[in-house]
Parts: sequence; structure tokens; C-alpha cells
Amino acid sequence: MTRDAPPTALQADDLSFEVEAKSLLERVNLHADCGQLVGVIGPNGAGKSTLLRAMAGVLRPDEGGVWLEGADLASLSARDVAARLALVPQLAPYAHGFTVRELVLMGRYPHLGRFEIEGPADDRIARDAMRLTQTEEFEARTLDTLSGGERQRVFVSRALAQQPRVLLLDEPTANLDVLHKLRVLDLVRRLVDEGLTAVAAIHDLGMAARYCDRLILLSTGRVLAEGTPEEVLLPEIIESAFGVESAVYRDPVTGSLAISVIGPAESNGSATAARANGQSGREDLQADAVASAAKAGRA
Repeated sequence: MTRDAPPTALQADDLSFEVEAKSLLERVNLHADCGQLVGVIGPNGAGKSTLLRAMAGVLRPDEGGVWLEGADLASLSARDVAARLALVPQLAPYAHGFTVRELVLMGRYPHLGRFEIEGPADDRIARDAMRLTQTEEFEARTLDTLSGGERQRVFVSRALAQQPRVLLLDEPTANLDVLHKLRVLDLVRRLVDEGLTAVAAIHDLGMAARYCDRLILLSTGRVLAEGTPEEVLLPEIIESAFGVESAVYRDPVTGSLAISVIGPAESNGSATAARANGQSGREDLQADAVASAAKAGRA
């Protein structure tokens, strides 16, 4: 007896989008199954933000379509989309004068009637979202008094207050320090394991490999590779997309893939030698990592 495949929560079919005759997306396909974290990776200008905005309904593609839980996104009202899907943008929208609590409570609007105001249940959901992102201490402060990283966590809180079934995140850790990067991605991973579906544009390839179930690699608006981290994060694919030589190995502490960038592909002689050595270079990196971990354990 075979198990049924999980249903697709969000799907993009042949998305194409142009601005001033420049193609930002060219026949891009992406699917995210229920309870899955899909990472969108690629160099600057690859089309990651454009793809997420199109999948959220913020941009209307020139060609192709988006399906949210089996429904054509274009046929749904903005309120219906917001009740199912939340987007955390890379650049926080203008919200001058609002307190953190007021902003997070805005996440409840899709679930309220036309003339309904927030009640105790909405306040509780907002506070739970702030607790999850550790932004409770900021609730009475206005957005303009927060750092970029603190604001980013507040907008994650607002998205969680929507109680979406699908969460889109555009570079959610871009302005965060190392600790809060881990906390945000740990939180997203935990929510995904509990049934949320998430698609996240992630700049850090190591973080993408560690947290994502599947990856889609964009380059100049096209899909260059997709699959598991092991299938996508190969040195030759990384070189093709980013123009750098790299060594990919298994981190001995986390067990996930780790990527060490050696240098520009076209000019670094040592990088070429490392690629020629292939497996031995990766084994040396892993041995160094094991030794470092053991040393840290003795300290």
C-alpha cells in the first residue's frame, strides 16, 4: 500500500514577468507541498523577490499563474488570500507612527468582519506571535525607534498573527545577527514541522541547506536547478550561478551540508587546484571542522 503524496499548498506555473522589456522571471515553476519549507536561492538580481511577490499576489505576472491550496490566486479576493497566506517582505513597508503592538494586530484584519474591531482573542494571538519572535519588550515602542533587525522580527510577528497556512519570507534574516538568524529559522522550521507551508528566499546557502526540505535556484530569472539541498548545492552548479569555486561537505556538528567559498571561478588558481583535488579537498575541510569542534569541546 502506497501513501498518498501531500497536497500542494502553493504552486507557480510558468511565471513570466517583464519590466521595461527586461525579463525578471522566465517560465518559472515552483511547488510547495503542505508542511514543507522550500528555499529560493540565487545571486542578486536573480528574481527571488519578484517570484515571491508574484506568488503573494502583489505582482501580476505577464504569463503563467499561481495556485493557492488548489484555487487560482487571481480569482481570490485580497482578504481571502490574506487569510491563507502571509508575506514578510525584504524591505519593511512604511509604518511610521505605529507601535509594535498596533502593527502586529494588523495581522488580524483578514479575520475580522467589515466593521469588527479586535477582541481579546485577537490580542492573545498577537501577543503569542510577539512571544514567538521575542518582540514582546518592544510592544509599546514605535517602529522608527527600532533597529532594522528588530523591525524585521516585528514584521514576522505580524505575519504569524495572520495565522496563515502558507508563509512567504523574503530574506527574513537579512538584517539579523547570528543569534536571531538561528532563532527565526528555528521558529519557521518548527512551524513547518507542525504543518505550516513556507517558501523563503535565503541568501546564506549554508542556512538554506540546513533548514530547507527543497531548494530552487534562480539565475537571471530562470530556474537553474531544483531539488533537495544535496541535489542543488553541487560545486559545479554553485559556480554556474554565482561565479565562484566552492567546496561542499557535510558539517560534522549539524549533519547538514556546508559550503566553503574558495574564490572567484575565473581568477583563483588555488580554487582550480582545489576543484581538481575534488573529494580530498572536501575531506580536508571536514577534518578541520571535526578538529575545531573537538577543540571547542575540550575548552
